[in-house]
Amino acid sequence: MNFLRYIIARFITYILIILIGITIVFIAPRFTPRDPVLNLIARITSQGAFMDPEAVKSMQDSLLETFGLKGTLFQQYINFLKRAIKWDFGPSLSVFPTPVNQLIKQSLPWTIGLLLTTTIISWIVGNLIGLVAGYKDNKLSKALEALAIIVYPIPYYIMALILILLFVYLLPLFPMSVGGYSIGMKPSFSLRFILSVLQNSFLPALSMIIVGYGWWFISMKALTATIKDSDYVFFARAKGLTDNKIMRRYVLRNALLPQMTQLAMVLGNIFGGALLTEMLFTYPGIGTLMYSAISNSDFNLMMGIATLSVTAVATAGLLIDFIYPFIDPRIRYK
Repeated sequence: MNFLRYIIARFITYILIILIGITIVFIAPRFTPRDPVLNLIARITSQGAFMDPEAVKSMQDSLLETFGLKGTLFQQYINFLKRAIKWDFGPSLSVFPTPVNQLIKQSLPWTIGLLLTTTIISWIVGNLIGLVAGYKDNKLSKALEALAIIVYPIPYYIMALILILLFVYLLPLFPMSVGGYSIGMKPSFSLRFILSVLQNSFLPALSMIIVGYGWWFISMKALTATIKDSDYVFFARAKGLTDNKIMRRYVLRNALLPQMTQLAMVLGNIFGGALLTEMLFTYPGIGTLMYSAISNSDFNLMMGIATLSVTAVATAGLLIDFIYPFIDPRIRYK
């Protein structure tokens, strides 16, 4: 019975979080001073096409209907909710008439491939090194901590710029990528294409791994330093267990619990893309797509990407709430 109540309460919270999130997603673009429909008509007329005022008015009404911008704000909101439930955000204003879903589907694999890989690598490396450094307080651990403190405050895009200067201009080991693969290549599963993707993804991935390592190292070292002074760790030493067993069985298992929660939240956020890093490397991911949507006042595309990100973060939190009691026996469904 407690389990059922817990499930229902979490699902209600989950729905409310998504509803509040997509409501903000709906309202935020409407604070921008630009009118996306008038911008689209201006682009058409600027190409030399003559249109009489009645034709312009007819086109404006048609576009407002197509993009879900017709009627009062409440009517637009209800129409948006209906589209969001069906996961249909209509056509893109900037790449008309391409559907928003198609644009997201094209960019999402690039972002997932980059951010999922870098997040998991930085999480594993940062936590393992942070565990050892926090448990064994020596000169090496202090040096690793100093490195983490230096790289942690550096934003991803600044680290990306540093790597571009180092490995593109000073030591030209990597090309200045324009897209996710070399110019002139066609996407395929050939070895040549895969190597091109890896080469073009290396620098943006490295920038995110280095900065991500700093955060995971600092947080794991702090947790380990606290846990290693616990009573049950002293008892384990009194039993004669080796340091490796104590780290693995007592310290690591307890320190990983908050790290797993944070990992779930970070994984949920990858669906929003790495905006500035992807822009710097002209990487064809969700971040670049969002920048294009904002630049062109593409409401549908902005709302589609933001709704995906909100849903992913909320879902990650829901899954962690369900899994946590199985990981930590001290937690019960109440």
